[in-house]
Amino acid sequence: MPNLTSHDLDVSRLLFDLKRCGKLVSEFTGWLDPDAIATCVTNGLIKQFGCAFTRIWLVEPDRRTLRLVASSGLYTRLDGDFAQVPMGAFKVGKIAQHCIPFLSNCLPDEDWVKDRAWAMANNIQGFAGLPLMADEQAIGVLAIFSHRPMAPEFLEVLQILSLSVAGALASAVNHQALLHTPDTAHLSEQMAALLGGQRLSLLGTEQPLALPVTQLLLQMAHRLVNLSCQYCRLVYDTDTVILEAMLAADPAQPLSEAALAETFQDILVTGQSLGGELQTQTGTDVAQVRLQLPQRIIQSKQTQTESPLSEREQEVMRLLAQGHRDRDIAEQLYISERTVKFHAKNMLEKLDVRTRVQAVFEATRHGWLS
Repeated sequence: MPNLTSHDLDVSRLLFDLKRCGKLVSEFTGWLDPDAIATCVTNGLIKQFGCAFTRIWLVEPDRRTLRLVASSGLYTRLDGDFAQVPMGAFKVGKIAQHCIPFLSNCLPDEDWVKDRAWAMANNIQGFAGLPLMADEQAIGVLAIFSHRPMAPEFLEVLQILSLSVAGALASAVNHQALLHTPDTAHLSEQMAALLGGQRLSLLGTEQPLALPVTQLLLQMAHRLVNLSCQYCRLVYDTDTVILEAMLAADPAQPLSEAALAETFQDILVTGQSLGGELQTQTGTDVAQVRLQLPQRIIQSKQTQTESPLSEREQEVMRLLAQGHRDRDIAEQLYISERTVKFHAKNMLEKLDVRTRVQAVFEATRHGWLS
């Protein structure tokens, strides 16, 4: 058996790193909370690659500063000197401003390092900083600190990862912004913000939809963003709303019907609970997905007093139905995010559902949100 060359080992290492990145991306695919996505990425880089610590900053809407949203490894706090970084200041701000990836394996010797003694005391040798790009501008910065020198090829791996991270973060940021302005944007406008205006067509006159239906359609749109969606059509029929999508497929590795169905399994289950259906079809060069849902949900004769939820759980449910995140709910109710998650978990168990969208549906159908 011939011995492997150093080139063979480098290629094998690169493929292994790419596989690990793919596994990490699969963990946050479909998520709608930017902070949660960022934390998943920084935690994943620590777990998968053994970095010293990793951080992600997001550019604020005014594009004057960057806000630290995730930090894992050696430092996990989000306050401190670098909680807010002015655009163009320090290395992080310069990466965001000029959009140039950077790798150094001699961090203590770099003249831009604010505290060289800290780098030497903690044996930090390697640093990689990458802009997270969307619409040809940086929406954030990913920074990795390492105890060991990082191979130049690893920067290429991180650049590939950053594309997926940036796409997910951009969609999540848009989604959260739209959720906070539900009265000023139609569903088609919200979906176009996620998918891109040229990918969506609207047929029929938009009608008011039940909140769980709207939430599931937006969740579907977010999922399509991560699947190279080429075209979408939102159709308003008499009593139903239909979302049809065409996905590009790789002829060399066609997507199987089973794999496509598994990708949308959670949406299928939730859609069925809402009285709708999901259909998928695959071909050699294209895959099709069709989600049909009722526009309205008929309430049962049960009254609010029959709700199995506690008063606090109903308060959490109402805020979830309005599209608020756990952090927003915690602030409004003067409780911790951990307590919000505890109440949400109890609600799922009491209502015997798997997702929060299904829980909102059940509460709406029974009139418990009135």
